[in-house]
Amino acid sequence: MRAAEVLSGDKRRARPESVLPFMQKTKKSVAKRFKLTATGKMVRRTPGFRHLLGAKSTKSKRRASRDKLVDPGHAKPLMRCLPFGL
Repeated sequence: MRAAEVLSGDKRRARPESVLPFMQKTKKSVAKRFKLTATGKMVRRTPGFRHLLGAKSTKSKRRASRDKLVDPGHAKPLMRCLPFGL
């Protein structure tokens, strides 16, 4: 019996060779929070700047508007959640 054949009761069904047994899916929660740069680095937004902005200083709001790089130690497991990039 070939590896692509699957036993089902008394019958044999041939599974197409092109079908992979496992294909990792993109983790959508990671895909919407992080972006990849052209050089492969991971970028994130600053948290805590959606509401109550009157209490925050102009300087902190200005700095929060810039994207931040994700630390390489944190980026490695996140990259595994994005098998096809973004």
